[in-house]
Amino acid sequence: MVKFVDRIIFWFKNSRPYTVPITFLSWLVIFVYSLKYGGNLLSGLIAYFGIAIVHLVTNLADDYFDYIRLSKDQNFINSAKDSKCRYLKQGLATLGELKIVIILMLLIAALIGLYLFFNSGFLVGIFALAGLIIALFYSKFSSKGLGDFAVILAYGPLMYEGVYYVMTEELSYEVLILSLACGIFVDSILFASMILDYDEDYNSGKMTFCTRLNSKKYSLLALFMLYILGFVLIGYFSYINHNFYCLFSLVILPLIFSLMNSLCLYNKDKTFLPEIRFWYYPLENWHKLKSDVCAPYFLRFFFARNISVWFLLIVSIAIYIK
Repeated sequence: MVKFVDRIIFWFKNSRPYTVPITFLSWLVIFVYSLKYGGNLLSGLIAYFGIAIVHLVTNLADDYFDYIRLSKDQNFINSAKDSKCRYLKQGLATLGELKIVIILMLLIAALIGLYLFFNSGFLVGIFALAGLIIALFYSKFSSKGLGDFAVILAYGPLMYEGVYYVMTEELSYEVLILSLACGIFVDSILFASMILDYDEDYNSGKMTFCTRLNSKKYSLLALFMLYILGFVLIGYFSYINHNFYCLFSLVILPLIFSLMNSLCLYNKDKTFLPEIRFWYYPLENWHKLKSDVCAPYFLRFFFARNISVWFLLIVSIAIYIK
């Protein structure tokens, strides 16, 4: 029994739970908004558990397909500092075990989807199917340079309209605009990680949006423009929803400038670890990670994630207090 529990914990850790807060806050924005319009509380909570499981499955499925592709490169296999698929490279699990875990988690998500389908209507099935396709084939989308579009779609319209529908049995134009703004900020985390992984992706032939740009400099510019687009959309939502509290999200602009500078320094020297400022936090397990060779990577990744966390949290509060 103890070994079984340890294995569950092992797979939970490998599914990268440190990415779950962004899923929770993405859901929280539309959950609070839906409650404002008479949404069903229980349906919204059940929807979150389904969304969280699919998110973790996406991380594991990404490992599965990435390992199959990258294992052909001996440099990848021999690289101890490469954080990608580390538990597979170290022999702590096999591809077969990973496949079984993915299937089991998908079955749990499917049961939740079936409940919402019978409780809310046929449109839930469409949202769930689209989300499942993105979860299972995200690695394929990513390899074609379409990962950003998949993330914006999944964390934007699919999640927001889906949750709003299961809670209110309606769709909304305002929700669509809100979803795009928030989806863009979630995607900014992926975009920052692609900049951090630029050399590895470029050398392995992985086609991402950044490698398509064929320049780290242009990739940084594209990330900055992505942030600006997110602010424009939240500004438009504030106007059509008459909720100008959302504009308080602009206070994170200095953090974005700090991140851009930090990413620029990383592109010049991957071993450089800047002085940790209070606005970088929270940094999970940093007392252990700071001595790891991957510390400069994780510092920037956590910082990018935290910027999006602040944005989503501010928007959630703004919607609540309106």
